[in-house]
Amino acid sequence: MISVDLALRLRDAGLPWEPTSGDRFVIPHRDMDSDVFTLSDMTVEVHDHPTGQFIGFNGTTEWALDSVDRPEACWLPAEHQLRDLLGDRFTRLERRDVPEGSVYRVLLLDERGADAFEAAEASDAYALALLHHLSGAAGGSVGTDGATASA
Repeated sequence: MISVDLALRLRDAGLPWEPTSGDRFVIPHRDMDSDVFTLSDMTVEVHDHPTGQFIGFNGTTEWALDSVDRPEACWLPAEHQLRDLLGDRFTRLERRDVPEGSVYRVLLLDERGADAFEAAEASDAYALALLHHLSGAAGGSVGTDGATASA
């Protein structure tokens, strides 16, 4: 899962979000940045009673806030969603070993040329590539620290 900071950067760069069941999101800047919520058509729980178990279809079960305006929420796109958003620009994902462990590298190819984006997590590498695309930047690559380097 990408970091809240990276998700906020994507949102600020103009990444649109059409909420759908299964999407994860946070409500930043309310001392809740570490609380990740998942959109769900309904919450289903198994309840134990003296007469046996039953499945309950409940509304909000773990949070007492009735609602929040959508612009206050920040989407945490999943790896497959980020890859889909990159579309035909996405060439491949590579994993390579480095002295500190391994990194993931997303390679893009579009009318502006080839770019590579590395991060410790594949989802972060996809997010950095999408952020680069949304910013309209040309050439170079972005590493895990966000610094630009030539490919």
